[in-house]
Amino acid sequence: MKKIIVPVDFSEQSKFAIKAASALAKKHDAEILALHMLELNQAMITSTEGFHPEQTVFLIKLAEKRFKEFLDRPCLEGLKVTPIIKHYKVFSEVNEVAKQNGADLIVMGSHGTDGLKEIFVGSNAERVVRNADIPVIVVKEDLKDFKVERFAFACDFKDDSLMAFQKAKSFAEMLSAELELVYINTPGDNFLSNKDAYEQINDFLTKANAGQQVEIYNDYSVEKGILNYSESILVDMIGIPTHGRKGLSHFFMGSIGEDVANHSKIPVVTFKIS
Repeated sequence: MKKIIVPVDFSEQSKFAIKAASALAKKHDAEILALHMLELNQAMITSTEGFHPEQTVFLIKLAEKRFKEFLDRPCLEGLKVTPIIKHYKVFSEVNEVAKQNGADLIVMGSHGTDGLKEIFVGSNAERVVRNADIPVIVVKEDLKDFKVERFAFACDFKDDSLMAFQKAKSFAEMLSAELELVYINTPGDNFLSNKDAYEQINDFLTKANAGQQVEIYNDYSVEKGILNYSESILVDMIGIPTHGRKGLSHFFMGSIGEDVANHSKIPVVTFKIS
């Protein structure tokens, strides 16, 4: 891991994200790219009608000053921190900044406690997750001594999850974390016998060319299963696949992915399938 992007909007959640990113950066000798989206549209920057250029300059300078003060925190001492200010609030640009700078990871703060509106519907975190080609860690709380030693990744072990699995495997290797794979078995139409589940999992792992143990965990719903399994084995992070612009993968149809991210006290990391 060489570079970590942290979108900053000066909120409490941004502080949680920068702290979590600093812990990872210290462990892996990585640079932090602190990214602030300044809400100035093209009309405000170029128009002289009702908005003077000196006011634009003033707002930019004010943002730079506030940004500098925000980044003056103990957790960043000794780290290489590069501040980046973009003048448009377009969250697809986070992925562009990641590409331009060769970043490996995005760490982002989010509320995510009051239902799906907070984190995945119409929110900044949702926009970043949908557009990002690299893993996105969503942090909601102040994490003391944050480290990722055990990492749980849940998927349906079907072909369209192969890419997300490979990304999760690489992510675990990058962090030197122990990868725990889990298949959540639920009652109803999606229920599989142990025999059928293991056949599906073995076929998946053969295609992935991976020799990895997978836990079959029974619960009443996929989201409850992921949370209960992850809490029971004390993992430091939960991984879920996403389908980028198309939304969450069919394995997380409906509110499953949102529920996991909203209700998990453990940080959640997303991996884009396509």
